[in-house]
Amino acid sequence: MQKKNSSRSSTGAVRPWLLAGVAVAGVALGGWWWKGHGGAGAEGPASAASAAGGPGGGARGGRFPGANRPQPVSVAAVQRRDVAVAVEAIGSIASANTAVVRAKVGGELKAIYFKEGQAVKAGQALALIDPRPFEIARDQAQAALARDQAQLENARADLARYKDLVAKEAAPRQQLDTQQALVHQLEATILSDQATLDNARLQLSYTRVTAPISGQAGLKQADLGNNVAPTDANGLLSIAQTQPAAVVFAVPDARLARIRQQLGANLPLPVQAWDREHRQMLASGRVASTDNAIDANTGTIKVKALFPNQDNALFPNQFVNVRLQLDTLKDVLVVPTAAVQRGAPGTFVYVVADGQVALRKVQVLATDGESTGVQGELKAGDQVVTDGADRLRDGGKAEVIKAPAGGAGGAAGRGGDASGRPRWMDRVPPAMVDKLKSMSEEDRRAWIQQHRASAPQ
Repeated sequence: MQKKNSSRSSTGAVRPWLLAGVAVAGVALGGWWWKGHGGAGAEGPASAASAAGGPGGGARGGRFPGANRPQPVSVAAVQRRDVAVAVEAIGSIASANTAVVRAKVGGELKAIYFKEGQAVKAGQALALIDPRPFEIARDQAQAALARDQAQLENARADLARYKDLVAKEAAPRQQLDTQQALVHQLEATILSDQATLDNARLQLSYTRVTAPISGQAGLKQADLGNNVAPTDANGLLSIAQTQPAAVVFAVPDARLARIRQQLGANLPLPVQAWDREHRQMLASGRVASTDNAIDANTGTIKVKALFPNQDNALFPNQFVNVRLQLDTLKDVLVVPTAAVQRGAPGTFVYVVADGQVALRKVQVLATDGESTGVQGELKAGDQVVTDGADRLRDGGKAEVIKAPAGGAGGAAGRGGDASGRPRWMDRVPPAMVDKLKSMSEEDRRAWIQQHRASAPQ
């Protein structure tokens, strides 16, 4: 009984301390929560006010800038001019003709008269095969011909004598007929000998290897001293005729009707060949023909264009970007391709006038590289946004960024103050102002784009 009372007394003494510890832990947790949540709420107005006054603070409250925070953009003027209707494709260069030069007779290669990669003309000597065996064959044929010619002359003389004797009845008629047959036989032999001699001369001429076409010589496939033969698979070399050069490329079959119409009317279809990066035009030419069938798997048809290639800028099997001009739209509105936007309203552009942004719907007529012909609620001279349109909205504000030209008047005309400092610099950290001034327009656009992408939405 005494032990039970002692145990209860000990338990009653422990409970107050346990409750006190729980209470202290609760107060500590409450203070920690208030510091992390309530304290931040208390500092919120001050922080918000500081953010509003700091650079770029207004743009952090939402996707679009506030009414007093114009969005920096780059613009370009709408033009009215002609624009080409063109088709872009990838093609490969093909030589107009390609010839593999092989030896026509077998023998030892005694001389090479060309340099690898040089331009050669048709009929130009390229190599020499040992001619001595063929010279001997020619001489033998000449000797056989001379021998048979002498026999023919003797037979003809005998025939004349037999005719005189038969007329005087001093020789039998049969002997005359026999001699006449011998003359005919020797005449046929002469014809055979002449053919043999001609063939020997032809074989001898084949020892001098000549270019069958004009073009550019390739790498040699045989060296001096090698025995070559007509059956060699690679021959002696190859010649590619690159003037003119042909480009084969595929276009959608929807363009076929226009192409056939132009070709049927003998109207030129200009074609341009550009390098892989589409930075340098390599050559210009015209469409020559089309394939006779459409590829059912791709829905395209092959087109062949010819290029004069006077400067040899095009090489066989070279891949190029091809630009085929099908038509020209006259006197249309033209905007930079970068200005054309697509979204829920359809196809549109942003127009900036006096700092105000307006959304104008347009219809794309044709795209020619960095220029796009459009039709819509625009007029020549309107300023359309080419960079910075991702954070614009209809009715919002924008500020055009241009390179400072110096002077108060220039700054005021671009939205600056009387001191000549553009307003957009007020939202840029001071350390970046001088750096932005010295940047080119392209570098400045890249910096703005990077800054815009890194800003929280």
